[in-house]
Amino acid sequence: MKASIAVVLVGLVLLYFVDSALKIQLFSLEMLAHSAIRFFTGFILIGIGVFYAHKIKLMTAVALVFALVLADDLNDYFRDINSFSFEDTLHGIFMLLWGAGLGYFLMKHVQQKLDQE
Repeated sequence: MKASIAVVLVGLVLLYFVDSALKIQLFSLEMLAHSAIRFFTGFILIGIGVFYAHKIKLMTAVALVFALVLADDLNDYFRDINSFSFEDTLHGIFMLLWGAGLGYFLMKHVQQKLDQE
């Protein structure tokens, strides 16, 4: 559990610095939605599906992540919201990686707890 808590705390600190450096306002409705989509995509597909359970191949997961992110960006394009910038892309990559790390360490902790019982 210490590793999961460390990933959350380090991720929050890095999120603050990334958002400050890129001048991104995280608490707008649009950015919260984008961040949540990318975080949970990384958490479920990459962290659990690829690295922990080995049920999805890495290239398949990358293709699925690309499709989900592209669908999200196309949705913004048709709503006339300009969210396709270099800063938003870096922020999205950070959220994917943070979600993947947390998904892996959290599932590892859950598995250890189940093995102890």
